[in-house]
Amino acid sequence: MTPQKNVRSRAREGDALALARLLVAVPSVNPRIEASGNGEAEIAARSAELLEGWGFDVSLTEPERGRPNVVGRIGEGSRSLMFNGHLDTVGVAGMTIDPFGAEVRDGRLWGRGSCDMKGGVAALLSAAAALARWGPPNELIVALTADEEHASTGMAGLTESGVRADAAVVCEPTGLAVMPAHKGFVWVEAGFSGRAAHGSRPDQGMDAILHAAEFLVAMAEYEESLFERAPHPLLGWGSIHAGTISGGAAPSVYPEHCEVVVERRTLPHESPETVMGELAAVVAGLGEQARAGAALRMTLERPGTEVPEASPLVQGLLKAIAGRGGDPAIEGMTAWVDAAFLNQSGTPAVCFGPGSIAQAHSADEWIAVDEIETCARVLEDFGRGFLSGGR
Repeated sequence: MTPQKNVRSRAREGDALALARLLVAVPSVNPRIEASGNGEAEIAARSAELLEGWGFDVSLTEPERGRPNVVGRIGEGSRSLMFNGHLDTVGVAGMTIDPFGAEVRDGRLWGRGSCDMKGGVAALLSAAAALARWGPPNELIVALTADEEHASTGMAGLTESGVRADAAVVCEPTGLAVMPAHKGFVWVEAGFSGRAAHGSRPDQGMDAILHAAEFLVAMAEYEESLFERAPHPLLGWGSIHAGTISGGAAPSVYPEHCEVVVERRTLPHESPETVMGELAAVVAGLGEQARAGAALRMTLERPGTEVPEASPLVQGLLKAIAGRGGDPAIEGMTAWVDAAFLNQSGTPAVCFGPGSIAQAHSADEWIAVDEIETCARVLEDFGRGFLSGGR
């Protein structure tokens, strides 16, 4: 049997590493990030085939044309558990290794998506295969979604379609820590108007860029005030930074307009409306000219969410980690993740998966092989307890 055929054979048996190698070898670059990206169609078909082989009832839907979600269900009963992961990856430009070679070397699996998050998807699939053989007394749902790396159209479509569960584990890379809380964000365009004039005529010109600079100085003071607030026990403080700035036509012309796009990272209790109100107060404190030509517009927001640490979901995962000889740890996820959609739709969701977020999107992306297997077995143990009605 050739090595490639051996990987496919072991993947069908539910072997965690073989599943990870199989997934990494299938290009699934998000075409919204890299125009030449293949998208999720092939990897979704491979995943669906595996799930069907293990006895799952599988459906594929397309929240965006050619960008499928995969949902597999097995078991019946009043209780349900979801394992979730995304199928897309970021682009491969600038990578220093074969992005789809799926090479195992030095105890690591190398390739694009190995860490974010095909290692996690492999772990949940391995656990799903084992739980299917066991025969769950309640329902296990495997939900694999598209487009997480760009706009989360896959997860949005999944929740809008009514897919729900009593609990969900999103297998993003957490280093095998349980992460029940994560930050959200608000993107805001701050526009400032001036008056165009020749650079030699300060009596006629008004500098929009200078107005934006005044706003940035005030914004830094606003951020300092955020750090004076009581921190979240897992996430610390909210923050704000300027992401982009544009304005002006030429060195010899007073700039008529300047736009700053800022990102405010939010805590679970902070709403977009609160953020916009706070930024409006920042603008209100500017000088008369800067204030007069200022306008704020929210362009995108994603909520921070959290699940209580005392919940059966969090405590069950911690127990399963300890049962496999691990060191149970609860940490905060500083990045925004798709778990927010699940929490908002009524499915309590936490992040737990193999790999370090520091390796995600890197030029030589990799994941520790032993973490994939450990995650798979923890998920299996947790699934058995949760679906049996235990805590």
